[in-house]
Amino acid sequence: MLIYPEVARALADGGPVVALESTIISHGLPRPDNLRIAREIEGAVRSGGAVPATIAVVDGVARIGLDDQALERVARGDDVVKVSVRDIATVAALGGVGATTVASTAHLAARAGIAVFATGGLGGVHRGARDTWDESADLVTLSRTPVLVVCAGVKSILDVGATLERLESLNVGVLGYRTDRFPGFYRADSGYGIDWRADSPAEVAAVLRQRGALGTDAYGLVLANPIAAADELDQVLHDRVLASGLQAAGAAGVHGKDVTPFLLDWFHRETRGASLAANVALVLGNARLAAEVAVAFSQS
Repeated sequence: MLIYPEVARALADGGPVVALESTIISHGLPRPDNLRIAREIEGAVRSGGAVPATIAVVDGVARIGLDDQALERVARGDDVVKVSVRDIATVAALGGVGATTVASTAHLAARAGIAVFATGGLGGVHRGARDTWDESADLVTLSRTPVLVVCAGVKSILDVGATLERLESLNVGVLGYRTDRFPGFYRADSGYGIDWRADSPAEVAAVLRQRGALGTDAYGLVLANPIAAADELDQVLHDRVLASGLQAAGAAGVHGKDVTPFLLDWFHRETRGASLAANVALVLGNARLAAEVAVAFSQS
């Protein structure tokens, strides 16, 4: 594992660092905009006062923080594979290039000593999981990884209620940021409530401190930050596109880990880019908030 010098210095000094996933760069955003947006996400972390650490496997090396050359490799390479925790060792041993998911980013961030991680939406329980057992590795990984994940809830294409039940069973805490409602990615309210909320980065940092003092920091913590009202996808449009996308995925025989990228691409095309704009807005908002939390935590 290679830690980028700027990130290593910040960690050694006890400074604020925010981990960032790379799957959104390689698989979640269209080219050529993905490279520009990746830099904007890192810029949002810097604007919040923290050091960004985008994580990926490049030429067989797990890298915590990327230089421009490595970032371009992940954004533009045709050989970049999506890497979860179970895949990291294989991709590294074979000298490959891998973009990290929420699960693998959280895992590597924790190994590097990074406590705060920003992403778009958390993975979760897929619709129909009662028959397929299809559940994101994000959930189990967070049950044993001491990282705070700042996200806009879970993607609305998932079974939100079942995901919240699994998080509870796995002892993964959920905080709403200035909200009592669990966000639904493109929408600020998924239709489900949250038991606990925090109204400032200082309050989130206080929770992190208490977790350490009480020994519950072996588990992950989710900070659910709703998309801003001005950036939300229209509810009618959202519901119509989701219904048609699920139908199209079923008709095409798409299942398992291929469902999410299929539906995200469907949303992008059917909303004529409106979903992409919402995605970028919420990721930038999460990155800024994560930086503010990391700063507050580093000062405590």
